[in-house]
Amino acid sequence: MNNYIREFQGRILKKKVKIAVVGLGYVGLPLAIEFAKKGLVVLGIEIDKDRLNHIKKKESYIIDVPTKDLRQALSSRRFCASGKFDSLKEMDVVIVCVPTPLKRKYHPNMSYIINSVKSISGNLKRGALVILESTTYPGTTEEVILPLLEKPRFRHNRDFFLCFSPERIDPGNKNYPVHKIPKIVGGISPEAAALGKAVYQNIIDKVVVVSSARTAEAAKLLENTFRLINIGLIDELAMMAHKMKIDIWEVISAASTKPFGFMPFYPGPGVGGHCIPKDPLYLYWKARRFGFSSRFIKLASDIINYMPEYVAARIEEASGKSAAKTRVLVVGVTYKKDIKDLRKSPSIDLIDILKRKGSRVSYTDPLIPYLKINSIDLRSVELTKSVVGKFDCVVIATDHSSIDYGLILRNAKMILDTRNVYKNKKDKRIIKL
Repeated sequence: MNNYIREFQGRILKKKVKIAVVGLGYVGLPLAIEFAKKGLVVLGIEIDKDRLNHIKKKESYIIDVPTKDLRQALSSRRFCASGKFDSLKEMDVVIVCVPTPLKRKYHPNMSYIINSVKSISGNLKRGALVILESTTYPGTTEEVILPLLEKPRFRHNRDFFLCFSPERIDPGNKNYPVHKIPKIVGGISPEAAALGKAVYQNIIDKVVVVSSARTAEAAKLLENTFRLINIGLIDELAMMAHKMKIDIWEVISAASTKPFGFMPFYPGPGVGGHCIPKDPLYLYWKARRFGFSSRFIKLASDIINYMPEYVAARIEEASGKSAAKTRVLVVGVTYKKDIKDLRKSPSIDLIDILKRKGSRVSYTDPLIPYLKINSIDLRSVELTKSVVGKFDCVVIATDHSSIDYGLILRNAKMILDTRNVYKNKKDKRIIKL
């Protein structure tokens, strides 16, 4: 076995292995293209026909993968994509990057992982390494994935290897592309961890091996739980500060002058994206199965989920009118500035709440020309003097760089700024969160 491990590691380091990435979304496609850039042969498995069609047309649909990089990878023949799992039979390494949503508020939906691993199991090459990157609760790799892959004559650490390496992609963050973000690897065995480290060393500047897959799974959840709790805290402090007539943004700025013991977090209309709203609840769910209730996680989640309701209430308070008599323009509907991504966007929740209250709501977003989600069916309005002036309140919900905030300020009757874009402006029409 030791000879096989050394031989496998050698082939990995010499780029003589074939890598498959299952799931070509915000995590999988950047990862696949990065491996291809470094000279490895990569197969992408994707069941979404729209994504496959984009790849066929040589058009990127992920902000962190420029179309030119995708085209170069395809033309070099180091990358190709397929919707068929039987293509995995020649792959030495299989990396799973599929979604892990919530089934209900506190219950993980493992169906994407389970269905993918079942399909992989029937097509796994003997001696291959499987790496799970999808964020999940501690114990998933060992308790769920391992039993799905093992068979009477196909055993771990003999016929295949398994480890967990949490994704850490931050969509749109140009300061931290894939190769600059340290990678954590935890194996079901030391041998699996060693192979996982060798794989990622091809593309990542720093790879950190931990003692187990459970540790790696828990580390990812700690990262996002840390953010959830601190954002929930600052949201609550923002609501408190409003009652006390204190500018929370100025408070944060002042506290940030301390060179140690403080890290700034900022309030907002809620939290979106794939990770922060959901990942800590995987840990909360798992802990409850051990008879432990994490009050911090639940409280922070509840506060953050309340923020769109709070923003709607602040609109009524500031305008002095009921929501049913108020015309509102929501500026920015993506969950993050300059990113074309609507996942769990608090702006969507805000629009839905305002509509249910009877407000006449419109939105503007340079990245999203139309919204058709649940009961919402709107098109982005153009930001002009006459358009802005029609609304009783303009809500800055997502602070895209390309928005003309000067035009809004010159023509709006009232602005509720949830992102502090007008931090240096003194105007009675500007109301801060």
